[in-house]
Amino acid sequence: MQSLNWDDLRFFLALSRHKTATHAGAYLGVNHTTISRRAKALESSVNTRLFDRSNGGYALTQAGDDLFKHALEIEDLVQSIDRDIFGRDSQLSGPLKMTIAHDVAERLVLDHIKGFHKAYPLIDLELLTTTSLMNMNTREADIALRLTPKPPEYLVGQEIVRLQHGLYTSSPYWLENKAAPSVILYSDSSTSSQWAKAHFSGAKVSMRVDDVGTMCQAVACDMGVARLPCYIGDSDTRLRRLDINLDESAWGIWVLNHVDLRSTARVRAGKDFLVRIIQKQIPLIKGENSVFV
Repeated sequence: MQSLNWDDLRFFLALSRHKTATHAGAYLGVNHTTISRRAKALESSVNTRLFDRSNGGYALTQAGDDLFKHALEIEDLVQSIDRDIFGRDSQLSGPLKMTIAHDVAERLVLDHIKGFHKAYPLIDLELLTTTSLMNMNTREADIALRLTPKPPEYLVGQEIVRLQHGLYTSSPYWLENKAAPSVILYSDSSTSSQWAKAHFSGAKVSMRVDDVGTMCQAVACDMGVARLPCYIGDSDTRLRRLDINLDESAWGIWVLNHVDLRSTARVRAGKDFLVRIIQKQIPLIKGENSVFV
């Protein structure tokens, strides 16, 4: 049997997790035929069938399942080594990945990015504004600016400010519908609809949406009243806030990184930058700039 290497196991893990050569190839950025060829080569190397193949994809055999458990341990070790080496980097240059929710990036960060680039021209900044959470263990991102009530334990950082929400509408809508307004809720609303029950009992639901950007646009298009973070509602000149106080949210804005990267110079620089620009905008986040209808 030939010696296994990490690259063999990397392909093996991808196929084990994603079940098809097409999906595994997309994850690794290679052609699906490469995945199939590498799987066959690995089985030949260990002289053991690792996958059962069918029209539905690849399923682990017992031997494959045994190898999968060992491969996970090796993957953890490789990732730990990678984070440790990256974490000892003291240079203000090189790659830096930040993951930020799209609405936070748009409303609170992007206007200030030029300042970071000017201060650190040798840092190759990559901004990830996906709605999904990046895996900080595998360094899909180095820094996260997250809205959360409690971050994962493997991340370190600080809560900068708690979110404040308000009830927003448009002036034209309110003039016509003040007596019996409709409300806009999230598709999966449960606790998020308590404000509607408390302040607009019996109101009709004019629309349900699945993200805050769509909700903001619906309010601006005269669809009703919605509960929005103040940093979104107050930064849109089409919206006006109702003079109704809501309790401070349990969710805060956190700047986070993996514990192994705390000593990396460019990670520290990125975190300090995010902390500074969020702190400068605390009045906006707390709703102190509200224009009431």
